[in-house]
Amino acid sequence: MKISDRIADRIASFPRLDLVGAVTPLQKLDRLSRMLGRDVYIKRDDTTPLAFGGNKLRKLEFLAADALRRGADTLVTAGAIQSNHVRQTAAVAARLGLRCHALLENPTGTADVDYLHSGNRLLLDLFDAHGEPVATLDNADAQLQSLAERLHGDGYKPYIVPIGGSNPLGALGYVHAGLELAQQAEAMGISFSAVVLASGSAGTHGGLALALAHAMPDTQVIGVTVSRTVEAQAPKVTGLIDGTADLLDVEVPADLRVELWDEYFLPRYGEPDQAALDAIRLLARTEGVLLDPVYTGKAMAGLLDGAKRKRFDGDGPLLFLHTGGAPALFAYRDSLQAASR
Repeated sequence: MKISDRIADRIASFPRLDLVGAVTPLQKLDRLSRMLGRDVYIKRDDTTPLAFGGNKLRKLEFLAADALRRGADTLVTAGAIQSNHVRQTAAVAARLGLRCHALLENPTGTADVDYLHSGNRLLLDLFDAHGEPVATLDNADAQLQSLAERLHGDGYKPYIVPIGGSNPLGALGYVHAGLELAQQAEAMGISFSAVVLASGSAGTHGGLALALAHAMPDTQVIGVTVSRTVEAQAPKVTGLIDGTADLLDVEVPADLRVELWDEYFLPRYGEPDQAALDAIRLLARTEGVLLDPVYTGKAMAGLLDGAKRKRFDGDGPLLFLHTGGAPALFAYRDSLQAASR
């Protein structure tokens, strides 16, 4: 049995809800490819079918299944006011008839009305989620535990979904996605030089890196950090790779390299720079694809700059993992309009 088949069998042994449904598309970006002089493809995880799509749904297939197995009636999580993860968690809770309670921070301290009330924050209200403002999420695990204890004291049965859905159980969603991607690439006869994605809470990066180290070992997996330096982000990714491998009872390949680029996350998490805004505008105007200002805009800025500077190993096609986030565009209206002038 191939190792990828054994991993797939192990994943199938975990409870999982069918929330994503069909395989997400793998498409060539023709106009962008011609502009760069290099083939660029996109894996459309922004098209997952719930609440405007995004990568978190793959993690929530496993986490929400575990919550139901444990008899929970409330999903408890945390993130920024414009968190894609909180939006998708709230939508899953609504679909399953559960409550959702989320701690929400304002990472940039902005008083912009669009940021505070539009985009993902508006959707939380539509999903009937309860958002509780907090000054910071610097101690998120303890804060979530405290909230869960408070809700338990009120008679509820809470289940903690970590920030980004990023623990080994949630990361199984991107091990599964990595195997899906490998099958698509094989069917299309494509050998990718590199896969580029945003690296934040690290579950997507860790799960994908583990899967592709087994299924596409010659392909670089490059995480563009959205909130931290390489030194701060690398242990998060490595820890999730190790924890997920332990959960699956598989080896971490000895040659697996955690590759991170941290030149594109400044000025800080949740605040795009000109390169990210330019990348958003470029993909919209050349391909009709919408990126977001927090994650995919910065990751695409990294891909574009990396191609220009020839930072990728080999000269084969590049793949961009689109993790979603389009609702946040409406929360950054002023920044986007200023960049378009």
